[in-house]
Amino acid sequence: MLLATALGGVGEAQHPLESLINVPDQSSTISGDSRAAVGSVTEGQRVNPIDFTPEELRELQKRFGVHGPQPRLAQLLTEGLDQLEPLRSHTLTRLEELRPVILSESLRRRVNPMLVAAVLFDEMQHAKPGESHPIAAHSGLFSTLGPAQLGLGEMVHQGLLPADATPEQLEAARDALLDPEQNVTLLVGKFERLQKELELTTPLPPIASRSPHEAKALATLAYLHNGKLDYPARVLRYMQDPELHALLYGNRRKQLPPLI
Repeated sequence: MLLATALGGVGEAQHPLESLINVPDQSSTISGDSRAAVGSVTEGQRVNPIDFTPEELRELQKRFGVHGPQPRLAQLLTEGLDQLEPLRSHTLTRLEELRPVILSESLRRRVNPMLVAAVLFDEMQHAKPGESHPIAAHSGLFSTLGPAQLGLGEMVHQGLLPADATPEQLEAARDALLDPEQNVTLLVGKFERLQKELELTTPLPPIASRSPHEAKALATLAYLHNGKLDYPARVLRYMQDPELHALLYGNRRKQLPPLI
């Protein structure tokens, strides 16, 4: 199969993502607006990491159930929310509270922490009103919960919830999804799981600036998290955001009171 060959183990002579990114004439597989959105990520590279061939898309659909892009109107609404500075500031403040668990879990599981932060920023920025309320969560009104918008299915994938869970187990699982730190831990575990399924078993997590292969890996992981074709462009753009970098890696010193 395409992905079995394209995402082979790192011990092989070919890079795990060699076939995915070295396919000619991929420019028609995604919109020009989306390509422009990640221009800073792919500058100087021959192939844009968010370009997927029809064959790759079919294989990803078959294995992971991904889809095409969300409707253009929904994309415009998403872009509009990104322009609201008060919402952005509020999201960054919430994200800063999760910084310790993002860094510790990403290091432990060899996942790129900027990928985790970018996905969290996007999901928190565009969260649906009321979904964090326990009553709404336990009503079954929302299929995904918490900062990373994860569902019960991911807990089943990670062996944290049986497929035939009892009502009591489902209630406890939803409570876990609503807990921000547990939710982030589950998100990092999801990326670790996907990296293994894609055979991205490298000693270090993929970094977009290091090679086009690794940029493609990050785009693929982002795509598999959300399942919408326009999502990787947005996540890779967030990964280049200076404020997100400063939030995650900046040195913070406690402000001293002025001397009298």
